[in-house]
Amino acid sequence: MDQESNSGFAVPEGLELPVSEGDHPSSEFAVPVGLELSAAEGDHPTSEFAVPEGFAPPRGAGSGAANTPAQGIPRVSGLEAGRGTYWQDRMRSMVRLPLAERPAPEYVPREEGGAPLAVPRVLDLTLRIGELLLAGGEGAEDVEAAMFGVVHAYGLDRCDATVTFTLIEITHQPSLVDAPVSLSRTVRRRGTDYTRLAAVFQLVDDISSGEVTLEEAYGRLATIRRNRHPFTKWQLTIASGLLAGAASTLVGGNWQVFLLAALGAMLGDRLAWLAASRGLPEFYQFAASAMAPALVGVGWAASHTSGSGEIQAAAMVTGGLFAVIPGRALVAGVQDGLTGYYLTASARLLEVVYLSVGIVCGVIAVLYMGETSGVSLEPDVVQRETRPGVQLAAALLLSLTFCVLLQQARNTIVPATVNGGIAWLVYGAMHDTAGLSPFAATAVGAGMVGLFGQLESRYRFTSSLPYVTAAIGPLLPGGAVYLGLLGFAQGNVDAGIQNLLTAITLALAIAVGVNLGSEMARLFIGTPGLITPIGRRGAKRTRGF
Repeated sequence: MDQESNSGFAVPEGLELPVSEGDHPSSEFAVPVGLELSAAEGDHPTSEFAVPEGFAPPRGAGSGAANTPAQGIPRVSGLEAGRGTYWQDRMRSMVRLPLAERPAPEYVPREEGGAPLAVPRVLDLTLRIGELLLAGGEGAEDVEAAMFGVVHAYGLDRCDATVTFTLIEITHQPSLVDAPVSLSRTVRRRGTDYTRLAAVFQLVDDISSGEVTLEEAYGRLATIRRNRHPFTKWQLTIASGLLAGAASTLVGGNWQVFLLAALGAMLGDRLAWLAASRGLPEFYQFAASAMAPALVGVGWAASHTSGSGEIQAAAMVTGGLFAVIPGRALVAGVQDGLTGYYLTASARLLEVVYLSVGIVCGVIAVLYMGETSGVSLEPDVVQRETRPGVQLAAALLLSLTFCVLLQQARNTIVPATVNGGIAWLVYGAMHDTAGLSPFAATAVGAGMVGLFGQLESRYRFTSSLPYVTAAIGPLLPGGAVYLGLLGFAQGNVDAGIQNLLTAITLALAIAVGVNLGSEMARLFIGTPGLITPIGRRGAKRTRGF
């Protein structure tokens, strides 16, 4: 056999190929003799199916109003609309569909300066926006929806995004025969600034409505990154103190307890800032911030040996714990798990575990020193007094100070504070008046927080986090956490485990309630111009396999 032979088909004897075809053999099918292609088809072959001659496509095909031909899946209409529809709902409908069933929006790619947009630049802008949202504490599904909103607004319809706790990636495939383009970014530093988060959501809203060019979007994103936080470090320290004082009032403290709890929380906040400036991990920052209020409580109990002194000491420590419990990360982790992002949810919940262990180490060390020094801290004296007016004012102050700690925009502080007051009223009515279990009262109160937060975010076209995170502050299980830690410090492991399990159960009730309230708002309140899949299609797995 000739050594220059290849794996192609041999030309039968007696049949000669034309010069152009013989010189340039390819893997494509040869055009039969007598059949000629049109100029458009011959010059621009594609992998798409051609419409047979004499067959007209159904009315509305390609406009977004018709169903896809294969399974008849409703297409997501309203993708071209601006502020008339909620862009998060449109993109969330795309995200929750399987990749093979996602309808492609009929967009005309934008051009700037007479040239088409560069695909890598659009993907890079999308990743930078997703990085800011993920670092700010936004849920994985909302981050992915925002990324879809950006790429679809700039005409890239074959994109797939991957969002994890530390890595985000986006891939664009121009066609079935072109190589895909993939970019990724790693989220290494996280912060809490809901003002920046709201600005990013506003940018995505303007991009999806066609009001911002690519260069303008880059400029606005750079401005968002350079903007200073609305509140200074000392303002945050004062807010931490007021938060601890309000929390101590919720669990039965008086005005003296309010002041001492505020002092302990402010001291712990400054210790945390000092640890952060020295480059210590967050584990030690949380341990330092939890030790200060525990020291103040133990000192008060040492100087007041009566039962009233023990009650006030417990209120001081409990108020200080409210300021450091990682409720925001817990809610985000449970929300990611409920929406199917299990890897991100596991990482967020593991972060909550590490931060909680830091709090446990700091508080137990102080409580153990107090017990060995003869300071009496009995768990039986911890009780919650019913003072509706005082506790409602404390709940409102607690939510207000949480807004400051979260660096929220000033126009979101009042709605979030009112939402926190409503949550406390619901909890008090169900638990104190009706005598229901704290788990049910907490879940319903958190559900109202999620519902009202989602409605407010729809009205303002922004994230729901500023209206939800601060409002769950009065529901955090600070008292159960204190009792659990005290049980471990006293060597009563069974009581400690029981109280910590109660705290975990209440925390999960908050997270599930917030997510359920948000889902109910999306489920029963439709968006004009949006056709969502019937029944909100999802994976059906009800038998454990």
